[in-house]
Parts: sequence; structure tokens; C-alpha cells
Amino acid sequence: MAERIEIHSPLALVILMLGTNDFQFCHPYNDAWAAAQGVAALVNEIRKAPIEPGMPVPPILVIAPPLIRSPKGPIAPKFKGAETRCVGLADVYRQMADGLGCSFFDAQTITSSSRVDGVHLDADQHGKLGLALVERVRAILT
Repeated sequence: MAERIEIHSPLALVILMLGTNDFQFCHPYNDAWAAAQGVAALVNEIRKAPIEPGMPVPPILVIAPPLIRSPKGPIAPKFKGAETRCVGLADVYRQMADGLGCSFFDAQTITSSSRVDGVHLDADQHGKLGLALVERVRAILT
């Protein structure tokens, strides 16, 4: 990741909306707190990226993804129990973001996980979330 930050610098903003896949069955001990720790590690890596001297470290917006509903379809076995392990995700992401001086947004306030698979965002939800972020991003950049 540090390489990508360096190559694309200067960056005006980095937006992180990660963590959903942390609740797959292959990560049986991951809960909301553990997902937040993973995002915190990424925030720290972004801030340590070897950018050119004098370039500003970009601000970071952490987005808590919507909570996983009951997983459906072919991915359901992969996300078994995820809907209970992701409880409290926005709260721990908010605490982590505040502690690291990042901006925060809770996607669950705008949309929910997919009606199709219960995990991801459907196409219309991406648009809805994008529109909701316009003012938040504008405020960070000005």
C-alpha cells in the first residue's frame, strides 16, 4: 500500500471503506473490534508512506460499511455468522477514527447491505452512498 500512496502522491484525500470480508468464515475470531484494528493498521501505513519531502500527508476518511444482513445465495456459507460478528462495527470504527484523527462516516445511516446477497452493496446503493458523501468530502477538502 505504501508504494501506491507514494506513486499517486500528492493525494487530496484517502477514503477507506473496508472490513466486510473480515467477517468471512475463514476469519472465525474476527469481530467488529478486530476489523477496526485492521483499518487502523492501514491508516498508519498510509501516514508512513514514503512521500516526497514537503508533500502533505493526505487526510483520511474512514467509512464503516453497512452491517451484514443474513447472507444469501452462493456466498452465504462463506459469511456464516457474519451478521452477529459485525454488530457494533460503526461504533468501533468511529472510536478508532477519532483516536487517529481521521474523518468518519457511517454508511449504515444512508444505506444497508445488499438485498441480493446480504453482504455487499447493490448498484443503486453505491450511487446513494456516493451522493451522501459529496458534502462530507467537500468539507474535508476545503
